[in-house]
Amino acid sequence: MSRSLCLTRHYLGVTTRIECTVLPLAGEQGLWTLICIAGMSARQPTAIKAQGPFHGPLVVEHLLDDIAESLAAQGYEPCEEPLIWQLHAQAQLRRLNGTGGGSRAATQSWPDK
Repeated sequence: MSRSLCLTRHYLGVTTRIECTVLPLAGEQGLWTLICIAGMSARQPTAIKAQGPFHGPLVVEHLLDDIAESLAAQGYEPCEEPLIWQLHAQAQLRRLNGTGGGSRAATQSWPDK
């Protein structure tokens, strides 16, 4: 089973792209999330959605398979290109984990010498 998928649909000269990724949540509790990102291919995404948390990656991978089947029935086809919105998925994961994702060095205090 894969932990990510990319599907595209060509309709009226427009290519719509959906990328879904299974990622672990912080906290060492065995919780995972599914992040799906959609938009027009070669552009910035227009929608980012997360589902979960789920207990264990296998639960989410089965959900990912079900999503792929449903989207295939709607005309989406597997895309062999690499994922292009991984940074958006990582940013969403940071939001879910409660971290801003900013530079820690900017807010870290240093001891006096």
